Amino acid sequence: MIRTSKIAIVGAGVAGIALAILATKRGCQVSLFERGSTVSSMGAGVTLWPNAMFVMQQIGLDKEVKRMGGAPGTMRQFDRHGVLQTEFDIMAVNSLCGFPSVTVLRRDLMSLLAGALDDLGVKIKFDCSITAADVTKLSQEFDLVVGADGRMKSVVRQALYAEKVTPRYHGFVNVVGVSRQREGALDNAIHDFRGLGERFGIVPVNDGWCYWAGAWNAAVDRERSGAHWYEELNQRFRDWPDPVQNVLQSCDRASVNRIFVHDIDPLPYWHQDNVIIIGDAAHAPLPTSGQGACQALEDAWHLARLLMETDELEVALQGFYQQRNVKTSAAQLVGRQVAKKIFSEQPEPLLPASHISATELSQFWMQGLK
Repeated sequence: MIRTSKIAIVGAGVAGIALAILATKRGCQVSLFERGSTVSSMGAGVTLWPNAMFVMQQIGLDKEVKRMGGAPGTMRQFDRHGVLQTEFDIMAVNSLCGFPSVTVLRRDLMSLLAGALDDLGVKIKFDCSITAADVTKLSQEFDLVVGADGRMKSVVRQALYAEKVTPRYHGFVNVVGVSRQREGALDNAIHDFRGLGERFGIVPVNDGWCYWAGAWNAAVDRERSGAHWYEELNQRFRDWPDPVQNVLQSCDRASVNRIFVHDIDPLPYWHQDNVIIIGDAAHAPLPTSGQGACQALEDAWHLARLLMETDELEVALQGFYQQRNVKTSAAQLVGRQVAKKIFSEQPEPLLPASHISATELSQFWMQGLK
């Protein structure tokens, strides 16, 4: 076991809090720094596929998240007129993986993680804007410094790379939100509607709640207000099928958010000395990968495990990169491929859909786990 008794984590997102919980349970002294004034719930919801639920079980929160979340049985892809194109059996993959898939509102997931950390006696240090100089100081005060500070402005990533790592914009905006409808309106299925350069996805959770995202090609424009983007969302999708109209009409306006969708290119390394990046700071994928939060959770579990199992810090951190890089790069690639199909100027026809089998997908998701 490495003598990494003191760990500083920068960023109280999914990866940061999950690592803080796992490391604390293993006897480490954790300090968690967050630039915001509260735990962020940016983004409407999260699908925790079986690989993420494996980690939630390791954390000890699988039963709680299942109680608060939904359990979709199928994923259905439609054209913009509501004609069914493909159907994917989520239950079959769950069975092969040995873990369920759970959909949850992001605010509920973050509240659950933050509550578990608080129960362990770890207080998040809010309103802490860490600078590159602070990263150096932390690396002298702590045995390990972990950057879990996000895709767009990771200060810890900036400290590792002399040349700035610039997130790549893929030309489309996501307007996301949460709605509440009558129970069973979505038939316990994830709905994915696709048009020419446009997409609308709806994910049921429970008790009539669902989260959704409308996406289309757009230039980055941070001057336009959220109200303008919401108005454009309603205009663009005004004649799309009934499930889309229903969530737009019943949406919680306070939950609506505009996200210019970026990812980062795979990086050649994630650590130097005793400073490492994880989660979106290290390998942010597009939301079309469906694996952002899942891979962040995997990172937390793998890193905590390697720190306990390996005698030398450098060996543990290098081993972490070698174990995780192939899988996270694959998730990034899948996200880009799906986005290209939907948002490129000459999108591929909807049919035939990807022919990845339930067996292949389960093998990919559970790779490196158990």
